[in-house]
Amino acid sequence: VTFMTSGPVSLHILSRENAIQRWREIMGPTKVFQTKILKPETLRGLYGLSDTRNATHGSDSTESARSEIEFFFPDFDYKKFIEKELKN
Repeated sequence: VTFMTSGPVSLHILSRENAIQRWREIMGPTKVFQTKILKPETLRGLYGLSDTRNATHGSDSTESARSEIEFFFPDFDYKKFIEKELKN
């Protein structure tokens, strides 16, 4: 897995029903120029500078989310977390 940043990073695990889809809506499309015109209220519309400096990242699938969580949060046990959530 390759990750590139140009500054400080704030990492978070977001959890909710349809979390990936919802976060991607909040981020906005990856093409920043189009996003600034079509979805200016999104994070990329507000803060993106270019397609490679688009201000934010979000996993595009459950599989990539698991991979990224395991990379950045090696002690996080998502299986235990899911079991706990299912009990609530």
